[in-house]
Amino acid sequence: MNEKRSADEKSKSRVEQAKGKVKETVGRAVGNERLTAEGRAEQSKGDLRQAKEKGKDAFRH
Repeated sequence: MNEKRSADEKSKSRVEQAKGKVKETVGRAVGNERLTAEGRAEQSKGDLRQAKEKGKDAFRH
């Protein structure tokens, strides 16, 4: 069960990172600083989630 949850969290982190990158890119393209900042924030959130999961994996093995 934990492995499935871990896989879901890893998947969510990748989705957050990708969505954030798209928002940041679109924000820069149209000159929208708020959208650019939101994109960076989403990417950071995904990065943190991914780091948390990597830390959990390290303790499992």
